[in-house]
Amino acid sequence: MSREDFKKLTLQSKIQKLYLDGTFVVAIRYYTHKVNLYLLGNDYVEVFYNHKQDRIDKIDFLNREHTRMKFYLDQIHINVEC
Repeated sequence: MSREDFKKLTLQSKIQKLYLDGTFVVAIRYYTHKVNLYLLGNDYVEVFYNHKQDRIDKIDFLNREHTRMKFYLDQIHINVEC
């Protein structure tokens, strides 16, 4: 599945795709969210879970230029040049 096709999926379909085909990598805390990082094919996908409201606010591909990367790089090795 291409990135464009994944982005077009509903939130529920994205969750199902990650559950069936993704591999959980690591979880971090980021402000009001618990962010779960998944590997889906060759792409990393972040799931932003708002524990206070008990809901997923966003599912999107990892932005490797975001300052949040420092939290992941402390725990795992991600090639930031991709």
